Amino acid sequence: MTTAQSARPGAPAPRRTNWLVVAATGVAVFMAQLDTTVVNVALPEIETELGIGTSLTQWIVLGYVLPMIALSLPSGRWLDGAGHRNALVFAVSGFVLASMAVGLAPGVGLLIAARVLQGAFAAVLFALIPVLTTVATRPDQRGRAMGIVMTLGPLGGVSGPVLGGLLVEHAGWQWIFYLNVPVGLVVIAIGLTQLPSGSALRVPGRGFLAEIALLAMAVVAMMLSLTFTAEYGPGWLLLAPLALPFVLLWYRHPSSGAVRELLRSPGMPGPHLVLVTEMTAVMVIAFLVPFHLQRSAGATPAEVGLTMLAFPLATMAFGLIGGALADRFTPRRVTGVGAVVVTLGVSLMVPLAPGWGMADLIWRLAVVGVGAGLLAGPNQMMAMNNSPRHLLGTTGASTSLVRQIGTAFGPALATTLWALPGYTLTGMRLAMGTAALLAALSILALARTPRVALREGGGA
Repeated sequence: MTTAQSARPGAPAPRRTNWLVVAATGVAVFMAQLDTTVVNVALPEIETELGIGTSLTQWIVLGYVLPMIALSLPSGRWLDGAGHRNALVFAVSGFVLASMAVGLAPGVGLLIAARVLQGAFAAVLFALIPVLTTVATRPDQRGRAMGIVMTLGPLGGVSGPVLGGLLVEHAGWQWIFYLNVPVGLVVIAIGLTQLPSGSALRVPGRGFLAEIALLAMAVVAMMLSLTFTAEYGPGWLLLAPLALPFVLLWYRHPSSGAVRELLRSPGMPGPHLVLVTEMTAVMVIAFLVPFHLQRSAGATPAEVGLTMLAFPLATMAFGLIGGALADRFTPRRVTGVGAVVVTLGVSLMVPLAPGWGMADLIWRLAVVGVGAGLLAGPNQMMAMNNSPRHLLGTTGASTSLVRQIGTAFGPALATTLWALPGYTLTGMRLAMGTAALLAALSILALARTPRVALREGGGA
């Protein structure tokens, strides 16, 4: 049986897992996630070279994140009717060309515009990757495949500052974007040789543009609120409600029908709630621990970096283990174990004492990382398995969206709660206690998720 057959909706699963396609999807998600953080270390040099202010420099980051969130759902709905090979080549080619445009940009205006294009193509990639992983794998090997892909994403985010620092120092900031070119060409080559052509890409209709406009306005309000809250204090959270009218208009728009259908499907709200609560809780911890180490323990930046490595290293190691366990048992059970371990790890952070140093935090961060690793791949596998087959693209997009929301909301929530008692240790404990409650909610969300029968081809 060919991969072409397995890629068609309703077709049986492939007899053999195409590990080359899995590797390509993992490399693609690594590349796209890398560009979320790799630019941070280059911002001071870009600011100096282009002669711009810090308030404008932050849009080099926001220009990438904003379309990645705003386009997640529209791109997923578009992918539901697109051929997988054509979609992959389109998304990666666009991402590579936009990366070259960023490096070649003569001024900040074109640079930000190119970053917006990068984020738009990254949104398509993030929605497409879970779909490709699902259709290229046998059901009994899907956990391992999803574990690999969902581990490489966080690895890209963690590697960004390290790799970016080396490239900026030895080759120039432009090379943090040029590096995407050879990587993207390899992914394109694998897609062209390993995936069936499938149906041609269709031009989105006018409703697609209206949907993007509504979601973009909502995202702008939320991103400005979260960004200014993290920098200037909790008062800027009052800007967030401005997103609500745009969300309501989008919800009443015909284009949101696929998402409404998806969330009404049995077993679909649970994985989304697990993902957003777990990501928010983890990001609260990741945001606050460096501040505690520097202010209370007097740690150097290098010591902070070494301490924080405990989380991604544990996540990577147990991400692979979690995928294998999901194949042996069920993704629901392994996700449940991961959610319990994350809750335990975050709860262990709540008593945060002034004397806690590197050793006290490393093992606690490792516990959180173990839980996150066990949860990430199996939870994504559960979402794709529970999804109706004709909404696999929408499911990939919706899970990507809630992941990005948790990533953005965590630091803002941490800053707001930390600021309430005046940026004291009490405020940190309050924020970590709230994170523990959110992590516990992920267990409750999973417990209330019904079991959905999986058909052979993947998708309920």
